[in-house]
Amino acid sequence: MPAPDDVLRSLDRGMDAATGELIALSRIPSVSAAGFDPAEVVRSAEAVAALLAKTGLEHVEILRLGDAHPYVVGEWLHAGPDAPTILVYAHHDVQPPGRESHWRTPPFEPTRGDDGRLYGRGVVDDKAGIVLHTAALRAWLDAHGALPLNVKFVVEGEEEIGSEHLADFLRAHRERLDCDVLVLSDTANLDTGIPSLTTSLRGIVQVDVRVRALDHPIHSGMWGGPVPDAATALAVLLGRLVDEQGCIAVPGLEDDVPPLTDAERKEIAALPFDAASFRRDAGMFADAGFLGDEARSVYERVWHRPSLALTALEGMPMTGAANQLMAEASARVGVRVAPGQDADRVARVVADFVRDHAPRGVRVETKVPAAVPGWKTEAVGPAFDAARRALRAGYDRDATVIGCGATIPFVGPFVSVLGGVPALLLGLEDPPCNAHGENESLDLGDFAKAARSSAHLLDELSRIPRP
Repeated sequence: MPAPDDVLRSLDRGMDAATGELIALSRIPSVSAAGFDPAEVVRSAEAVAALLAKTGLEHVEILRLGDAHPYVVGEWLHAGPDAPTILVYAHHDVQPPGRESHWRTPPFEPTRGDDGRLYGRGVVDDKAGIVLHTAALRAWLDAHGALPLNVKFVVEGEEEIGSEHLADFLRAHRERLDCDVLVLSDTANLDTGIPSLTTSLRGIVQVDVRVRALDHPIHSGMWGGPVPDAATALAVLLGRLVDEQGCIAVPGLEDDVPPLTDAERKEIAALPFDAASFRRDAGMFADAGFLGDEARSVYERVWHRPSLALTALEGMPMTGAANQLMAEASARVGVRVAPGQDADRVARVVADFVRDHAPRGVRVETKVPAAVPGWKTEAVGPAFDAARRALRAGYDRDATVIGCGATIPFVGPFVSVLGGVPALLLGLEDPPCNAHGENESLDLGDFAKAARSSAHLLDELSRIPRP
């Protein structure tokens, strides 16, 4: 059933205020990464707590585990014990701004563009994911004085640095987080204006590779030739990881990738795909070819196959560089593992490969900072049916079911700790949004549609049978 008309009218009246709340929240530089002021993440948590309380949620608290960045929780539980309970998840921490000179406007001064988008760090990842739901909750409370079901809210402060303390947080507050449906507001739509349910995530493996050649840098003219150079050796070694087509060349890495079913391939093939738009949104050259196995669609390559990239590379900066043979050089090899792959096994395969293929005259050391598996579910059951109806009502078009090539490390453990409840992964990122990059942006039209979908979702989920 769609949300009542008076709820939707209240929501529409409040959208300008909700956009202002998003702008105010996004002005806080709540970067959780090391090297940034943690006090700003605390200030962000305080602002989120104030927003939840203003919305009408009760027992709003800022919770911390040791020196971890703060969580914010709140709840409204007056629908009664027979009504379903949903847990809404979002995060209030953001990525570093990157190169501020490349932003069209300052990253922490959210600015409306002439293109109907709001620009600023965190406006889509993931502060809009907080505000769209508070706007819907407020509309229900304003129109009816009550919500149609029980609602819990948890907003994390360290998602962008891997949710290191989330497992401990879940164990510490297990009973408080108990729910029938999990609504995660931190994923993407297939395209602007196309609502989407995400049913799979890739995992991530990080292998740090350190090549040591000498005990100190030396003159490249006096010694170059017979003496190894760490940077050159590292480049040779890293070049062995992929072939000329961009396919992973590490033997055994893809051995445990689960094959797609015929039905899954047909679903992917039915999705709209525009190669020129994909290249443009990614920032590729217009005539560039796509990397990887050409026998597989681009969506399959992004969502259901592993990929490999160098996410860090260290030797000698160009500024201050000398004509030297380098003593050591390092790189981080990042592998996005397919849903269903064993992340620990992939980490071992990569680490063993680079050590076994060390160029002559150097030593290779490895370390594994992360090995996080992917996640996958089926969009089947009353909760998913309710989500489809809510998205259809909010966006005025049918929702797509998609995968996501990114990693959200907590989804699998979160769902497991909560007893395998249905997880509805909904979000506002679209291909042009440039989340994690400069000029991150939010389509304000989709922001309003997502808020309407949230209002409908509350009503739809209130009618599902409790397990």
